[in-house]
Amino acid sequence: MESSNKQAPALELESHQQSPPMPSPLKKVILVASIAAGVQFGWALQLSLLTPYVQLLGIPHTWSSFIWLCGPISGMIVQPVVGYYSDRCTSRFGRRRPFIAAGVGLVAIAVVLIGYAADFGHLFGDSYTKSPKTGAVAIFVIGFWILDCANNTLQGPCRAFLADLSAGSQSKTRMANSLFSFFMAVGNVLGYSAGAYTNLHRIFPFTRTHACDLYCANLKSCFFLSIILLLFLTILALCLVREPLPEPVNAVEVKEEGDGKVRRLPFFGEIFGAVKELRRPMWILLLVTCLNWIAWFPFLLFDTDWMGKEVYGGKVGQKIYDRGVRAGALGLMLNAIVLGVTSLLVEFLARKLGGAKRLWGGVNFLLAIGLALTVLVTKLAESSRRYPPGGGNEPLSPPTGIKNGALGIFALLGIPQAITFSIPFAMASIFCNTAGAGQGLSLGVLNLAIVIPQMFVSVVSGPWDAIFGGGNLPAFVAGAVAAAVSGVLALTLLPSPTPNEKMSIVASFH
Repeated sequence: MESSNKQAPALELESHQQSPPMPSPLKKVILVASIAAGVQFGWALQLSLLTPYVQLLGIPHTWSSFIWLCGPISGMIVQPVVGYYSDRCTSRFGRRRPFIAAGVGLVAIAVVLIGYAADFGHLFGDSYTKSPKTGAVAIFVIGFWILDCANNTLQGPCRAFLADLSAGSQSKTRMANSLFSFFMAVGNVLGYSAGAYTNLHRIFPFTRTHACDLYCANLKSCFFLSIILLLFLTILALCLVREPLPEPVNAVEVKEEGDGKVRRLPFFGEIFGAVKELRRPMWILLLVTCLNWIAWFPFLLFDTDWMGKEVYGGKVGQKIYDRGVRAGALGLMLNAIVLGVTSLLVEFLARKLGGAKRLWGGVNFLLAIGLALTVLVTKLAESSRRYPPGGGNEPLSPPTGIKNGALGIFALLGIPQAITFSIPFAMASIFCNTAGAGQGLSLGVLNLAIVIPQMFVSVVSGPWDAIFGGGNLPAFVAGAVAAAVSGVLALTLLPSPTPNEKMSIVASFH
């Protein structure tokens, strides 16, 4: 009798394991993925508006780059930590939703601090006319760091939530990450459009104050629109999409010698243990991702500068340079549109090309070609450079063909960018480690392969370009080489997901 009682729970557990969860309906996946539009709206505003705003507050250009180190630093720390704890969260609201809600709350706080930095600074004694505005700078930096931490708090759990809803289906996982990439493109288009429109302050007339001029008022208005969109999409998703409440991922435990007690490793011990236990496919994925982002970051950091300097032939402060930067902003719009369209075709392209790794490897070569074409466009622009008949230091705008060629590169790179924003995250979910790391932590570890190259490129690209006489082409050429190498490794070393990886995802839900 006693034996049968002991066997019953085992039989019940076996029966439970034989009925894995089913993937959620597509409409629920779309609702969660749409949060990316609100997140990316804020990122686009950061890229397009905050650097000039930093200059207006009086932060020297040489110091402003240190502020941007917040992104990779917070990504290196926040995403793995949030991913780790979201895997183990036992809240009745779910594993991912509490962290997504907390991230949105932090974004709201950051938006207020950034938008009202000049007003708060004046309250702390800043002058209307003198620069630098020390109080405003301090408030701005605090808000900026909170915003980056909040965005990293949002993105990891959102992608992990999508992996949970996919319930181990490889096609559903790819589709979910493709939709996430699509909504990132939507957010980019909205953000760049809002940043380019100079009359948004009329929607929020209270944004203009004695301490906050028109540019500042427009920045406030843009961020208000951003947080309204993010709040709407997040509340909609969190209220309408309920996640399953599985048992949390088992923590790594060690048995101490002597007393025989079993204790859990501390957080960083578990992180180290999880990384140490990563399987070969995941290590290859991290390597390919690292090389891929070494290729991407030079262009992402200096694309509009390239348009202003190399294509239009201007110098910082000249009107022709500003014209080139605005043309680069148009290129970013085209890039975002192509990115969005391609994101909807990722699953179709993966089937046609024989799998996700072939698609990713192929577009890495496309990335290499696009970066190499910047050299051709630059040389053609230099050979066709014209100056006003009466003389002058500023050249005329390049011929239409040169401008269209440069814009074509922006648009072309939208294709590999869409794949970069979806396939690696889908494969990380498929290859996720079940020995101490769940979906959230695995995606956080993948993020390390993105932020470390970003820090590397930020530190090295300037001296590297200086070795070859300045300009952006040396970093672009190095990026093209890295892209080609990542394409070769993706096609030759990266394994295709097998049924075992699919089952490992299913197991992580129990």
